[in-house]
Amino acid sequence: MEQAAGAVVLAAEVVNELPVPAIVYGLGFLVAFIALAFVTYSYRNVANRHRSKGGSHQGGQH
Repeated sequence: MEQAAGAVVLAAEVVNELPVPAIVYGLGFLVAFIALAFVTYSYRNVANRHRSKGGSHQGGQH
């Protein structure tokens, strides 16, 4: 019975350390999120820009 308990304690102490500190992951995700927000922001008002170039087309026909 002691061997089983000892194996459980040893298994509980196995720790897989991260290759870089945890703050680096947080900063990486923050930078990626800001980059994606910038890409999304760059598409603002696109529909209005194309709507004004209609010329003779009125009514939304292709």
